[in-house]
Amino acid sequence: MPIRHSIIHQIDKKPDGTPAVLHVSRTELAKSQVTEKLLNDFNEAYNAKQGKGWGFFHAESGAHPFSGWLRAFIEGFDFIEFSHTAVEHLTKLMEESNLSVGGHVLFAHYQQGMTDYLIVALLQHSESITVNADLSVTPSKHLDFGNINLAARINISEWRNNPKSRQYISYIKGSKSRKATDYFRDFIGCLEGVDGPGETRTLLKAFSDFVTAEDMHEDNAREKTQALVSYSMAQAKIGEPITLNELSELIDEDRPAAFYDFIRNKDYGLSAEIPADKRTLNQFRRFTGRAEGMSISFEQHLLGSKIEFDQEAGTLMLRGLPTQLTDQLKRASP
Repeated sequence: MPIRHSIIHQIDKKPDGTPAVLHVSRTELAKSQVTEKLLNDFNEAYNAKQGKGWGFFHAESGAHPFSGWLRAFIEGFDFIEFSHTAVEHLTKLMEESNLSVGGHVLFAHYQQGMTDYLIVALLQHSESITVNADLSVTPSKHLDFGNINLAARINISEWRNNPKSRQYISYIKGSKSRKATDYFRDFIGCLEGVDGPGETRTLLKAFSDFVTAEDMHEDNAREKTQALVSYSMAQAKIGEPITLNELSELIDEDRPAAFYDFIRNKDYGLSAEIPADKRTLNQFRRFTGRAEGMSISFEQHLLGSKIEFDQEAGTLMLRGLPTQLTDQLKRASP
């Protein structure tokens, strides 16, 4: 993961309402193993965060100037000056939003594979204790990657090469403070473009329909479900989207385009690449079974809502039956 540029500034803002004080660095972080570990640890923590949003830049304007500054940097403007301009704007928005907590602001431009990324993140410290060489103890501070709430990652290559994309920015939505998330998203100038959980749910619905349409045997359906979940979770872990072509090849090696063609022919409205939502994937598990001319298959999240299982009686109660099934039952009734 070559790091091209990285720098850290500090916004000192106390909860007592006093104005924020910005401390800017005049030099980039040295390219070293420590810097690489910093970025690797951040990316690992960022990828593990659930509840991300995906979007694209507002049109460049006085209210949303960040994309213009980033474009100027990519075209040759000095990275340090770019980060100074951006962090000054962030400090101003933090003051206007009356948010009490500052932190260290990381800007990192790096390459992964053939793709360029920019990270912007507000990092906090945690207190800990360290044991010294003389076996005494002293308090120490360390960056708390487990508590990242304001951060965004911009796929620069996607932004530059595919201007119609609506998902080249990912950001942490956050569950504690919508106001903080909104001000940070305004700082980046990001419009929400792709609903990650919704897209993932649509993909899982398409897969369930595919399994039904193919009339798969129970073992085969279970194997393909595992392939889908394993691949999707692996993509989420490294912060990469689910690519439908790749997924289709994994699901059926003998017919690598079968699932992809099924999605396209049924017009589910999915993009060729979609962000994987880990929470939605964690809820997905398929129960299947066949016996004496009866085939039952449903997803785990339906238990307790549309499907109730009576363990003692060994029965299922179904609600919200498919219209096609109810029509057939009505026609068959005397």
